Formats: sequence, C-alpha cells, structure tokens
Amino acid sequence: MVKVIKPGLSTTVQDLGRPGYYNIGIPLSGGMDRLATRAANMLVGNDEGAAVLEAVFMGPELEFTSDAMVAVTGAELPPKVDGASRETWTSFAVRKGQVLSFEFLKKGARAYIAISGGIDVPVVLGSRSTYTLGALGGFKGRKLEAGDELPVGKGKGAKDGRTVAANLRRMPGNPVELRMVPGLYWHRITDSAGKNFFADTWKVAPEADRIGYRFKGGKPLEFVPRTPPFGAGSDPSNIVDACYPYGSIQIPGGSEPIVLHRDAVSGGGYFMVGTVISADMDLIGQLPLLTGLAGGGVSLKQVGHLRIAVPAGYGVEAVAGDQLAGLQDVARDPVDRARGAFDVPLSLRDEIQVQRRIPPRQLEVVLQEGHCAAGCFRG
Repeated sequence: MVKVIKPGLSTTVQDLGRPGYYNIGIPLSGGMDRLATRAANMLVGNDEGAAVLEAVFMGPELEFTSDAMVAVTGAELPPKVDGASRETWTSFAVRKGQVLSFEFLKKGARAYIAISGGIDVPVVLGSRSTYTLGALGGFKGRKLEAGDELPVGKGKGAKDGRTVAANLRRMPGNPVELRMVPGLYWHRITDSAGKNFFADTWKVAPEADRIGYRFKGGKPLEFVPRTPPFGAGSDPSNIVDACYPYGSIQIPGGSEPIVLHRDAVSGGGYFMVGTVISADMDLIGQLPLLTGLAGGGVSLKQVGHLRIAVPAGYGVEAVAGDQLAGLQDVARDPVDRARGAFDVPLSLRDEIQVQRRIPPRQLEVVLQEGHCAAGCFRG
C-alpha cells in the first residue's frame, strides 16, 4: 500500500492504455510518454504494461507501508527518499515507512513513477489507465487526492541501481521535431498554405493537456474554394463528421493546430491536415506549456519521404552492471508487433493505403521500405 500525503498538481494512474473502444467513444488513455512508461516498469522488474503514476509538472509525496523498488523516468523531476536525492531513470529502494517526494521540475512535463508490483487498481475495459473526463479506470476514475491509499501488487525482486543509459533517455530536443504524414484532407488547403504550415514557427499554447496540444504563432491557412457539402457548415475547416486518429492534427478555423493525444475524442467535424507518427507522440507529452518563448519554438518543415520505423537503439537487453542498454520495441505497441508493422497507428496506416491506393497485402512492405510522403514539426 502507498499512502498519498500530497497528490502533486495532477497525478493519475496510467498504463499502456485501452485500445479497441474508439468505436464507442472511449479513447486510448494511458501514459502520454509510452517509452518512459515502459522503461520505468522494466527498471523495477514489472511487465512493461503495468500501471504507474503519471505526474504532471509537480511530483506527489508518497508514504510506503512496505518495502518496494521504485524508478522515475520521463521528465527530469528528481526524486527524494526521506529528503535524500535519488537518480532519475534508475531503480532505487524505498523502505517501509519512508516517504518519496520530488524536487522542482527541471526538464520536460510528465514523470512516470513505477513501483515494483505495479499499482493494483481494478482493470476496466482491459486497462488500469485513468480517463478523467469519463471518470473511468485508475483510482476511482480521477486524479489522486491527499489521503488516498493505493494498492500495490507483489514485486519480482528487482535490483537497486538498474539504469537506462543517458543517450537513450528520449526527450524533446532543441529544436523540437515531430514527424507527420499528410492526411486525407490535405487537399483542402492551398499549396502555399501547405508550404507555410511546414515553414512557420509554432509555439505550445496554454491549452495543452492529455486531450490535445494546441500550437500557435503560424499563419492562418488558406483553403481551396468549395461548395460546402450538406452538414459541413460554411466554415472551410469543417467537414461532415469523420474519425480522429490518435495523433491527428485538426485546425479549427484554419488558425491553430491541435494534435490530439491519449484522451482525445474519437471523431468530429474538423478537417485534419495529417497525423503525427506515434513514435513521436511521446515527445509531445513532454513539451512544457509555452515551449519556445525563450528562444526557438516548434516549426514545421516538409522532409519529403520518411522511413516510418522504430528509432534505432530501442531495445531491451541486460548488460554488465544491470544497465538497460537498448529499450528496443519500447516505442511499439503489442498490436503493432503482432501485425509485423512499425509503430504506426492503424487509422494512419489506413490513410496511407487510401492515399496511395495500396492493396492491404502490400502495405507492410511499403511502410518498411519507407515510401510514405511525410513532413515534420520542427522548432
């Protein structure tokens, strides 16, 4: 059992999410930085899909009622045990009666706190993840509050001092670069608007959370003239309702892009210019509010053809010193592995198939060989 003394700003229970319910309006949920979620679990000996705590901007204060192994990954939110500093991305022991707390945030936005045995809240629709808008899953369907007592499963005896090499602790760089594939509605904007979209400088707006990240600062889009279809309305950014893939980029009114994230709605009436590849969605979850105001920003640059693949070096293998050397496959979904595909959402893969009229049996080869037109957010 872990007692919550202070909950932090917004701390929720998350795992790798609950895919398969978008058709009834229930989003994926799960950790916004999936690499960090999986890495934290593996450091303490858990299955990579075990439930962890996702802490946004500010860490919680937790009292342990039994011995446990803990790891904190993702944002640089330095942990402390009874006031003594501990390393991030490294497993460390917390004894019965000790208190885990955190220093101020130094980098990133979301930290992932894994405890050996995992957070043992009930499984709802195949996941322990919290979807706060629907009061679903997690701990009573909400973020943590002072006085909560979190059940913890039985650990597997992980070792103290396991660590992830510093060069594999993936965080947004400077400049930030987010790769995307143009979507089914790209034809709705003019050629010049498309070029400006990738060339302009964008900054993270204050409206950025688990539902989506809004960006501001670029030029408004120009649309190709049309006769509005029945039900779409007069605004050129409106369409007759369509499904929203995870990572899709909608631009209401053509002014400020919104990248839809883990708790986003599953469909609506705004057009989408494209979809951020899921391997890069982790980076969005680590962007602080107003990123770029101190120099730089997030810009968009067309990069032509992009191979969609899991970044090199993501492998998990134990080496001398119990260092996790690779984190391979950490950025890939079990469903994607079963399909033999790289880390591309099914809905995005369907878009590619429709755009290029690729027979389904050829799609795997096309993705692996890298013939998809793509672009990237860059700042």
